Amino acid sequence: MRAPARATHLPPTAMHRDELARYLDQTLDAARVADYCPNGLQVEGRPEIATLVTGVTASLALIEAAIAVQADALLVHHGYFWRGEDPRLLGPRKRRIALLLAHGLSLFAYHLPLDLHPTLGNNAQLGARLGIAPEGRTGAQDLVAYGALGSPLSLADFASHVQARLGREPLVIGDPARRVARVAWCTGAAQGHFEAAIATGADAYLTGEISEQHVHLARESGVAFVAAGHHATERFGVQAVGEHLAANFGLAHRFIDIPNPV
Repeated sequence: MRAPARATHLPPTAMHRDELARYLDQTLDAARVADYCPNGLQVEGRPEIATLVTGVTASLALIEAAIAVQADALLVHHGYFWRGEDPRLLGPRKRRIALLLAHGLSLFAYHLPLDLHPTLGNNAQLGARLGIAPEGRTGAQDLVAYGALGSPLSLADFASHVQARLGREPLVIGDPARRVARVAWCTGAAQGHFEAAIATGADAYLTGEISEQHVHLARESGVAFVAAGHHATERFGVQAVGEHLAANFGLAHRFIDIPNPV
């Protein structure tokens, strides 16, 4: 007697890797953005995806954590293959990619497209968490958002507000008593957009990092500079996308935060 055939149907929550890649590319409008890295599927893993882990950076620690929860794919903001870096698979880069391949784990990465998305993006999500009503965008590729706080705050109180929302103390350049009603912001390492932020008429500019020359520009322009952490400001876009995929396709989603003091 022939043994009954094993069921080959997929659980209703599974999604094909290539379908997910197409959906993310379209949703985040990845082809429109000039970037420093390839956006989309960067490392091809198993064909079917039921469990998705999101995180900020595809570090070895995040890959190991995703494997521990039996994820099928990783979605991150900072992936691999950055323009200008050594392309050889040596040392830490080799160990990361070898681990992904050994466990059939797909890696999706979206850099600037994830910053720019009007609802799911890093800027949109950070602005919503800080209670800033968006008015527009400016700067290179419209990366800098600007808008008004629900109620004006002193710079000292605004800094405390940012700390409460992000869980870390920001570095602040400016008069603590300064009135902050309008804010320009861009997550991550966007200190180079400070002059574009000043041109919006903002009272303060919030980003992740600060460079030496921007301390002087803040003092001389009178516009406060709030450096709230590269990692801390970019945790929310990938979470929003993961939650969106879970709600629309039934994927199991888990955000894993690998702490980073920068």
